[in-house]
Amino acid sequence: MSAADPAGVVVVGNGMAGSRFVDELRSRDAATPVTVFGAEAQRPYNRILLSNVLAGKTRPDHISLVDAAWYASHGVDARLGVEVTRIDRAARTVHASDGTVTPYGTLVLATGSTAFVPPMPGLEDGLPGGAQVFRTLEDCRRISALAESARRAVVVGGGLLGIEAARGLTGLGLEVTVLHLAGHLMERQLDPAAGKVLARTLEALGIGTRLQAAVTGLRTAGGAVTGVELALPGGGTEVVDADLVVLSCGVRPEVGLARDAGLAVGRAVIVDDELRSVSDPSVRAIGECSEHRDEVYGLVAPAWEQAAVLAGLLAGTDPAARFTGARQITRLKAAGIELASMGETHFGDDDEDVEVVRFTDAARGTYKKAVIRDGRLIGAILLGETSTAGTLTQLYDRASPLPAERLGLLFPGVGAAPEAESPVRMPDAATVCQCNNVSKGQIRACWQRGARTAEDVASATRASTGCGSCRSAVEGIVAWLEEQDTADVA
Repeated sequence: MSAADPAGVVVVGNGMAGSRFVDELRSRDAATPVTVFGAEAQRPYNRILLSNVLAGKTRPDHISLVDAAWYASHGVDARLGVEVTRIDRAARTVHASDGTVTPYGTLVLATGSTAFVPPMPGLEDGLPGGAQVFRTLEDCRRISALAESARRAVVVGGGLLGIEAARGLTGLGLEVTVLHLAGHLMERQLDPAAGKVLARTLEALGIGTRLQAAVTGLRTAGGAVTGVELALPGGGTEVVDADLVVLSCGVRPEVGLARDAGLAVGRAVIVDDELRSVSDPSVRAIGECSEHRDEVYGLVAPAWEQAAVLAGLLAGTDPAARFTGARQITRLKAAGIELASMGETHFGDDDEDVEVVRFTDAARGTYKKAVIRDGRLIGAILLGETSTAGTLTQLYDRASPLPAERLGLLFPGVGAAPEAESPVRMPDAATVCQCNNVSKGQIRACWQRGARTAEDVASATRASTGCGSCRSAVEGIVAWLEEQDTADVA
């Protein structure tokens, strides 16, 4: 795309990927016309923090990603609450639900994912009263409204979103049970031992767990849910009573527009290293609706990296930028639960060619594990106590050599492993905010330019505005810089 292209850039999707791309593009190019369509009527918001909103710990307006006046002040035509219904690739236009037809020079698809609702009895005609998915801010509002008259809640699905939903529901004072088909919770990120510790942690928080629970349908009466039906191993069924059911059965990339437009779609829109559709170079795709090198990323950090790469390419400020893939690092930080998981976590002591370092204290909800191959970290789990998460993230992300004293990977200050959370020991190149790829050096430079609080740093660098798990590290660096500054003056 040329910056002089009068048709400009049209973005379909205004979630965490689309809104970040628009912001990144505008920071590099103030002139190219930009139009963004968002199916949701509200401004883009941080989905990672929805469980805190559900629990009533965070106000909805506190998770907004864009100020209300931002679009007008940056010359962006924002069509909030307007859904794109058709893409005409031949005419290079998009047709929207409000009847408008908008031309594009480059079309960016950032349509994200939608919650998967399994086909089963009780769901044939849509969601019955008392049943809800957990994906959007509007879903949060509906669940909160339902919870006012509910007593027993069931969450179907014990993955990352299901655990977040369950924790949010307990914050509303409900009795909560998680039903999960697999043999342990969060099986994509955790090994069985970690899953067991997590279940014990949830129990201490008032959340029950049923594993290997084969849900066969919802029971309803008068159009409202009354329970969840399970198939028993020996035959027959059991009903778990519930007057509120949250379905967290996974997500599916939203690719209907792309498929109808004739773009190549696998699990999502297939793109190359420049995030171009392999069918049409004038169409790009980022975030959960894009498939790059057979990988669909469901986490925010890769989506934001894609947004930055694409903005550099389209603005012409970084024509050599390429997205070559990203390591997926999962962070969960809800009230009473802290978790970091990365890489290949399922190896055990009996697996050849790997070294496993592990510590378990189930009574305190602590589980730590590092998986090593050829002297490099290839996977890790930290549950309950995550003080070395920064160190492990850096070692995993960079495939750096490991210290001889392996315990330092799990316990800060042990052996030769650097304490990534300690500003004194942390090198300037160390990544502090994984979501936004912000280093200690960037925070130091921000301080030198006048930032004096964690809020100032967040405003300038976006550090801590993703999952929020690095907030304490940012605050620690700011406090350390203030001490250094005071010492220098003295």
